[in-house]
Amino acid sequence: MMRRPLALLLSLALALPAPMTAFAYDLPDLGDVASSEFSPAAERRIGEQIISQIRWRDAAYLDDPEVEEYVNRLGHRLAAASNNPAQDFDFFVVRDPTLNAFALPGGYIGVHAGLILAAQTESEFASVLGHEIAHVTQRHIAQIVGKQSQSAMLMVASLLVAVLAARSNSDVSQAAIAAGQAGAIQSQLGYTRTFEREADRVGLETLAGAGLDVRGMASFFERLQRNTRVYENNAPAYLRTHPLTTERIADIENRVASMPYRQVLDSADFRYARAKLRAIAGQPAEAVTDLQDQLARAPQDDALDYGLARALLRAGQLDEAEQRIAALRKSAPASSWVEGLAAEVRLGRKDAAGAVRTLEAAQKQFPASRSLAYALADARIHAGQAREAAAGVRRMIDTRNSDPRLWQLLSRAHAELGQRTAQHRAQAEVYVLRGSLPAAIEQLEIARKGGDGDFYELSAVDARMRELKQRLLEEKRER
Repeated sequence: MMRRPLALLLSLALALPAPMTAFAYDLPDLGDVASSEFSPAAERRIGEQIISQIRWRDAAYLDDPEVEEYVNRLGHRLAAASNNPAQDFDFFVVRDPTLNAFALPGGYIGVHAGLILAAQTESEFASVLGHEIAHVTQRHIAQIVGKQSQSAMLMVASLLVAVLAARSNSDVSQAAIAAGQAGAIQSQLGYTRTFEREADRVGLETLAGAGLDVRGMASFFERLQRNTRVYENNAPAYLRTHPLTTERIADIENRVASMPYRQVLDSADFRYARAKLRAIAGQPAEAVTDLQDQLARAPQDDALDYGLARALLRAGQLDEAEQRIAALRKSAPASSWVEGLAAEVRLGRKDAAGAVRTLEAAQKQFPASRSLAYALADARIHAGQAREAAAGVRRMIDTRNSDPRLWQLLSRAHAELGQRTAQHRAQAEVYVLRGSLPAAIEQLEIARKGGDGDFYELSAVDARMRELKQRLLEEKRER
């Protein structure tokens, strides 16, 4: 698993003296590297390559639809209020207790779970997202590359090499990082601080435009700076990749003082996301104890009660979990988080039909919830309702055909129905979205031999196979 923050890898990769061409990994085509312009299309291609590696090969990636859905909802609310609302953004969470967040090329923004837990208000958390969004909309990565021309463009591609090398040989990745450390940090630091101040300014405007409390940025950064004394030379990762100075904090405070006061309450989703992160961290028994302690200090906190119920489920204490869920349904406002957990308890009791009923009712209350839609399809497959699961997933794919979770669910549903051609055709799309065209083509070849596809389905398989083979050929030519 990669241990260094990706943002640090990026800053070092940009300053390395020579490309790391010794590794045989496939790198994205950057177009005309002789140009000093690092285009948005090139940024997006590199970002897609990196995020594909993180999502499919990095154990630290948090594959949790509920938490990811919340972070994306808040992130896109901020992005819509940014100075470039047309920019594509994709937010994801890394299972790491340290305080860090980072922007990758192309609008991909990662957040460590520890940062979400460290934020005392939703506006504090949003201030970090707004800051990272500003790095993207201001095109800071592109400006660094543009200043350093061809060599730096190749170094951005080398970031992907470092990410991939870390999967198979930690010594290789550490050596690659060390090679660029001599002089790299010092030469980049002043330049980076300029970008940090700009990201603070633009991030504050974004925060205000999204209707959140701009004081969240100042309060969060002040607390980070105070905590630095405790860490001594091992400052939080966020401070190492985002140098924080007294001048920056003073500048933020001066700007906030001139902005209208706005009191903003935390959303229930923010509180539930934090509670879930606590519940899924560490060993189940430790999570139960932690949430019991938290709840003892705040006995009226519905989200903590939910978190404890989830931790109890992890610990195999289904009766206690179910009792807490029943109490929450009576005392707290309706929540998709609680209903999703209730369905998981039913599945834990081998009552898939009960989970389906729970989720069908919940989906009527929360029709926009993607996580409930995934859970319902999964529960239907477990309940022997694969045909209904497949039909529901197909309707969602009509509007979200780049969602790998939906294609995976569709493949499972067809496998349950014994429909081999359709199963492998859907699995091929999973591999396409993972960035593995050879594996996708192989799945289509298996689908072609499935023996149960009709003329129209086999024609679609053949057409898709020709398309993917052409794409693969073009990628090989580019490389």
